[in-house]
Amino acid sequence: MGYFDAASAAPLHPVARQALLASLDEGWADPARLYREGRRARLLLDAAREAAAEAVGCRADELVFTPSGTRAVHSGVAGALAGRRRVGRHLIVSAVEHSSVLHAAEELERDGGTVTQVPVDRAGAVDAGAFAAALGDDTALACLQSANHEVGTEQPVARVAESCRAAGVPLLVDAAQSLGWGKVQADWSLLTASAHKWGGPSGVGLLAVRKGVRFAPQGAADERESGRAPGFENLPAIVAAAASLRAVRAEAAQEAARLRELTERIRARVPGLVPDVEVVGDAVRRLPGIVTFSCLYVDGETLLHELDRAGFSVSSGSSCTSSTLTPSHVLKAMGVLTEGNVRVSLPPGTPAEDVERFLEVLPGAVAAVRERLGAPAAAESAPLTGADLVVDAIGRRCPIPVIELAKVIGDVPVGGTVRVLSDDEAARLDIPAWCEMRGQEYVGEEREERGTAYLVRRIT
Repeated sequence: MGYFDAASAAPLHPVARQALLASLDEGWADPARLYREGRRARLLLDAAREAAAEAVGCRADELVFTPSGTRAVHSGVAGALAGRRRVGRHLIVSAVEHSSVLHAAEELERDGGTVTQVPVDRAGAVDAGAFAAALGDDTALACLQSANHEVGTEQPVARVAESCRAAGVPLLVDAAQSLGWGKVQADWSLLTASAHKWGGPSGVGLLAVRKGVRFAPQGAADERESGRAPGFENLPAIVAAAASLRAVRAEAAQEAARLRELTERIRARVPGLVPDVEVVGDAVRRLPGIVTFSCLYVDGETLLHELDRAGFSVSSGSSCTSSTLTPSHVLKAMGVLTEGNVRVSLPPGTPAEDVERFLEVLPGAVAAVRERLGAPAAAESAPLTGADLVVDAIGRRCPIPVIELAKVIGDVPVGGTVRVLSDDEAARLDIPAWCEMRGQEYVGEEREERGTAYLVRRIT
């Protein structure tokens, strides 16, 4: 089996398993107690904190363990905003932050604060200048991920951190995807991460708050973890998380080079193996193990099931894999094709043979899904008839509106238009993306009684 979804959760590292089992016997007592079992547990907790702090690049007394990466983000955002409430209630985030950050931003807006979302380019990266321009006198906090979880694009954290430092605004960096590969080389104020992203056990997050950052923990007071993460520490999991972080860091340089070569192989070969594919994300400034591409005329959920039957576990940002039927906010912010989206994220140790087998299986899987949906062949073109056309795709979800458009574009003369009626939010992104990929002109959209009309002019 090829498990290619490490960006969601990496397989448990062998060192994490060993540390977890050992600490179940040695670290079960309350580390706040003074008897010998408690002292033994405290030694384990202190050692884990020292190891994690060294990996993060902060002091041990600046780092606390939380029940998850999401809790670390929520606690970090809420505490920093509360600590600087006299400055203002303005928060800056990028448009492609993890949902935990965006949910924290929504909570601030519901409570009367303001949020600025900094847009990204087509590769998924923010412009450091645009981020700096968003900083104001009332900005209490800025948030920027170190690298994107869906497309792997690395963000200009160091330049954004310089701007934030000059403006006196703390910067929270979500380093969940990158911490296993190395320290965040920037002058950040707060940092969060999640152990299951680097091969540690689930249920352990990290929150680091630099000394000097105004921070007011929210919620009922608790004596544990400096009052920033209430509740009894899951000591065995914490010990395993710290041990595995140290282990993956020791292997990071060599493994990063190997995985980067494998993902580059996928990036280079997929467009030649599968017609009508858009590879997304920055081609150079990206994490070693992530590569993402989208296939025209493909239902993302169906493709994932097809690949699963072939022995490969991948994920998708397509709208049809979501109960909301809305595209991934990351792909939407980038303005790229969302239908048939596949994210391959290779865990450390992935054999090259598994990648080769994936490349062998993928073309057949995509072709099978396209045939099932009645998609047009790549070179298919109908004769000209000289009339503009209307495609009624109301009530039909991705990728059907685009498939129907592709079927009839050849039925209008060069200069003629096709109006695609759709009430699927994904069409707003996927029809312009299709036009760019197929050399046609996207004219724009018009509101209709039952949905939206997307206008496409035939150029070729």
